[in-house]
Amino acid sequence: MARLPRTDLELFPLNLGGNTFGWTADRDASFAVLDAYTAAGGNFVDTADVYSAWVDGHTGGESETVLGQWLAARGNREEIVLATKVGAHPQRPGLTRANVVAALEDSLRRLGTDRIDLYYAHHDDESVPVAEQAAVFDELVRAGKIRAVGLSNYGPDRLREWFETAEREGLTVPAAIQPEYNLVARRDYERQIAPVARGHGAAVMPYYGLASGFLTGKYRTPADLEGRARRGAAAAHLNEQGLAVVDALVAVAGAHRAEPATVALAWLLAKGATAPIASASAPEQVPALVAAPGLELTAEEVAALDEASLPFA
Repeated sequence: MARLPRTDLELFPLNLGGNTFGWTADRDASFAVLDAYTAAGGNFVDTADVYSAWVDGHTGGESETVLGQWLAARGNREEIVLATKVGAHPQRPGLTRANVVAALEDSLRRLGTDRIDLYYAHHDDESVPVAEQAAVFDELVRAGKIRAVGLSNYGPDRLREWFETAEREGLTVPAAIQPEYNLVARRDYERQIAPVARGHGAAVMPYYGLASGFLTGKYRTPADLEGRARRGAAAAHLNEQGLAVVDALVAVAGAHRAEPATVALAWLLAKGATAPIASASAPEQVPALVAAPGLELTAEEVAALDEASLPFA
């Protein structure tokens, strides 16, 4: 297990993404995925108030609603470390104090809980000074509504400003960041964001750890992506450089009798990630995800994956 900095929360080092709940996984499939994850020892689930507003007929909040129904049905809220986000819901955009307070109440209602363990600012709102953002999240911690603060999709300057402001003013210092980071998206994180996270002792929960499924190794031609909900994101990597990374993953996976997805997530852990985020639409996809914390790559294997992904670094 991993520790969330500045808290007593223990985390399974694979963060189950909830973006599929109520979207590519209906209620029953979502319950089955969550059951499989927790049966394997998982306890850390990530969602957002905006999931899945991009789907026709959805308004946002679908994922939180399904997750809240599962928590109620299983009676296991105390066993789950629950993360959600604010700032991108169509009816609750931005990070003004009034909006964050209202959006949090909406999330608590949908999730059927009285607190969020890790509450992220989903995207920076540059119309709101960082000091004001930090103050409202601190207020919510002091009120017992949230236990820890996270930052997602912040640029390096405003990210650093938040940490420095919180430290200087005695406000709650963010415990985690959530950047995009994987074998085919290294450059921004490694060059700009990682130094800030290390300098301020923040946990790192990378999203798109499998590059929208591309790093599972299942997609090698456009035909392989037909009918896939996230085919556009994966298709962006269907080129010589991207497929060279997949080849390297497959080679390492073969040596361990593991899935390429497991190796891709294990690489993130080897690079210092605290708990990579990965999602599943069906329970049979879960074992490859939860196997990652138990797969220890050799230094040579990490170096081989680093080299194959150098065009993205």
